[in-house]
Amino acid sequence: MSISRTTSLRVAVLASGRGSNLQAIIDAIEAGQAQAQIVAVISNKKDAVALERARKYGLKDLFVDPKPFAGRPDSREAYDRSLLAILQQHEVGLVLLAGYMKIVTAVLVNAYANRMMNIHPSLLPSFPGLDVQKKTIDWGCKLAGCTVHFVTEGVDEGPIIIQAAVPILDDDTPETLAARILVQEHKIYPRAVQLFAEGRLRVDGRRVLIEDAKPGGVAIVSPT
Repeated sequence: MSISRTTSLRVAVLASGRGSNLQAIIDAIEAGQAQAQIVAVISNKKDAVALERARKYGLKDLFVDPKPFAGRPDSREAYDRSLLAILQQHEVGLVLLAGYMKIVTAVLVNAYANRMMNIHPSLLPSFPGLDVQKKTIDWGCKLAGCTVHFVTEGVDEGPIIIQAAVPILDDDTPETLAARILVQEHKIYPRAVQLFAEGRLRVDGRRVLIEDAKPGGVAIVSPT
C-alpha cells in the first residue's frame, strides 16, 4: 500500500507521560527537519507533562478522561471513538503514539491504518510490551535499540519503519540503557514522520519499503 504524499501533514500526538518524544518532534518541526504541523496533543492523564509541553508551544492540548467510559462492556472502544471524533474534527493525517499507555483498539487502528505510528524501546520483534530494558539485559543481549512501527491491533506487532541500535555495556542497568536508547528515539521518530510527510513509505505485507532509501552506517558490533 502506498501512502499518499502531502504538502501539509496534520499530526496528532497521543501521550501519557513526560512527552520527550513529543519534544523531539516539536524540535524537528521547528528546525525544518520534519514537514508537519502538530494540531493536537491528547492525553488520558490530566497531569501529563506532555500537555504542559503542548501549552508551552501554543499547541492544542486535550485531556480525554477515561473515567466516564469505565464499567462499560465496550469501554476501550467507546474511549477510542471519542478520540476518533477529535482526530477527524482536526483533520489529522498522521497519529503518533509517544509514551501513550493505553492499547488502542480496532476503532482507531482501522480508521488510521498505516497512518498511526508508535515508538518502542527495543529492536522489535524482540521484547514487545513493558520492562524491555531489563528483559534485554537479563537475556544477555549485546545490542538493544528502538523501533518506529505502524500500529496494528497486536501490541508492538506492526510493520517496522525504522530502527536504531545501541550496544549494551557490562555495567548497564535498565535505567542507563533506557537513557542511551532514548537518545536514538529522539532521532528516529522525527525521521519517520518526515519520511511519511515526503510520501516515501510503502507497506508491503509486514515490510515497509522506503523510496530512495540509503543504506545505514557501518555495522554495530558488541563487544568489539
